[in-house]
Amino acid sequence: MDSPVLPLGLHFVAETPVPGLAVAERRVDHPEAAIICVHGGLDRGGSFARLARRTDRFNLVAYDRRGYQGSRSLAPLDLEHHIEDLSALVRAEARLGPVILFGHSFGGVVALGAAMRSPELVDLVVTYESPLPWVLHRPSSRPPLTQDGPAEAERFFRRMVSNSAWERLGEAGRESRRLDGPGLLSDLSGLHGGTRPFDLGKLVVPFVYLYGDGIIADYYQALCEELVKLNPNVQCRQLDDAPHGAHLSNPDQLASIIEELWRATCE
Repeated sequence: MDSPVLPLGLHFVAETPVPGLAVAERRVDHPEAAIICVHGGLDRGGSFARLARRTDRFNLVAYDRRGYQGSRSLAPLDLEHHIEDLSALVRAEARLGPVILFGHSFGGVVALGAAMRSPELVDLVVTYESPLPWVLHRPSSRPPLTQDGPAEAERFFRRMVSNSAWERLGEAGRESRRLDGPGLLSDLSGLHGGTRPFDLGKLVVPFVYLYGDGIIADYYQALCEELVKLNPNVQCRQLDDAPHGAHLSNPDQLASIIEELWRATCE
């Protein structure tokens, strides 16, 4: 397993519940709970380092999902196996105390799947701008996917971040993203086959859907209305001045909200 150097705030562990899964963590004294962070498409566990440095009341665990970065060797790359990986991490952390799942984008789908599978082990699920097309479809002008993983990874990065950010990566950084292409293709194709991976109406774990105030905030508001119809226990919150990558750009705000939601869950 090729584990890169992580930003300050997280460190990789040698033994993980899933052999070959790159897992990083930040442990604190007397934690109230553990936050397990699940990254989205073309991302990696290290992107939660800023959040980790701001969660002094919680242990924080992050990992490279199979198909990405330090976990590229794992296969197959489908939602079911992503949920199995996360469920193994949940079981390990639940032995130590309460568990909070935080999923960014596609990672939120994985988090919800794990909460559906083991509701007795998960105390709170928080997701940020996670795609739930079976709840409410969002029209897209994106060209149809090809099977060229490296090319799709570049297109995705340029679309979701920026052309200039892609150029600033340098060749090594660009190649690293291209190598994550198969994982990205699995993420993008897995939710758009017209199937419902699970019924959120049956979710019993407290669930809060977060979203920013960007250009598609109206869609997220409409999605939240449908979620509440589906399950009246779902809560939704909008973050001010928060783009899609809020865990990178707004870590203080995000950490504060998760702490607030945890307090409310404990009451």
